[in-house]
Amino acid sequence: MSKWASTAGLLAGSTAMLAAAGFLAGAIAQTPAAPDFSSNQASWEQGNGVNFIPVPGSPPPIANGPAHPHYSNAEARRLGIQPTYRIADLTNPNLKPWAKEVMKKDNDEVLKGKIGYTPGSSCKPAGVPVFMLDGGPFYFVQTPKEVLIIASEDSNVRHVYMDVPHSKNPEASWYGESVGHYENGDTLVVDTIGLTTKAFVDQFRTPHTDKLHVTERWRLTAGGKTIEIEVTVDDPGTFNQPWKGMVRLQRGQLPFTEFVCSEGNHNLFDYGIPVANRPDF
Repeated sequence: MSKWASTAGLLAGSTAMLAAAGFLAGAIAQTPAAPDFSSNQASWEQGNGVNFIPVPGSPPPIANGPAHPHYSNAEARRLGIQPTYRIADLTNPNLKPWAKEVMKKDNDEVLKGKIGYTPGSSCKPAGVPVFMLDGGPFYFVQTPKEVLIIASEDSNVRHVYMDVPHSKNPEASWYGESVGHYENGDTLVVDTIGLTTKAFVDQFRTPHTDKLHVTERWRLTAGGKTIEIEVTVDDPGTFNQPWKGMVRLQRGQLPFTEFVCSEGNHNLFDYGIPVANRPDF
């Protein structure tokens, strides 16, 4: 091969490499940017309490019954009164009759002295969408293929698989099958199905069927200081119409610490904590 031919081949190769690099740069530029929920080792804490905020134009989420106001432990200490459990307002017209019957029975039992169930006190996974009403703090691990949303309480983890379709028949589980994608550079869209009916929809112990479909839009706002989560709940077996609720999380810097739910939780009340009859070793 002549020196000229060798030089020409190198130039052709370099041109091809530059063209490939240019194509790759164009492809990267066209890929939508992703919000960084984990930057600077951020933690995210509840900014609106532990109930869904109503969204204008949507049927309202379940709220507390006006005849039985709810006082948290912190509010009760401040006011010098006894804390109370949540009692659902069953006048909400969006509830199917069967769900109202189940919730009325539960309301009546709690009013007679039964402990009001919450996932945290019972050391059970929360389920979706009530997961983000847990109070936090929450932490994010983001990779191109998966996003982990971690609640510090008992280290519960949701797995969001990115840019893939749902399975044809996902097996029911506490956190279901979540698939996601990014939009507009500031929003993580999460679509979840396959949720077990052992969990509830909210803090008012609202049941659901195996048709529950939850769509969440996690969006950075206020210059990255806040996450707004718009939740759409669609379960034609439980609700007459799909409804929306909002949750707000505030940025913090709390360290991720060890949390063991069941230790000491048996001493005062029976929360229904799962207990093995024999060791598994």
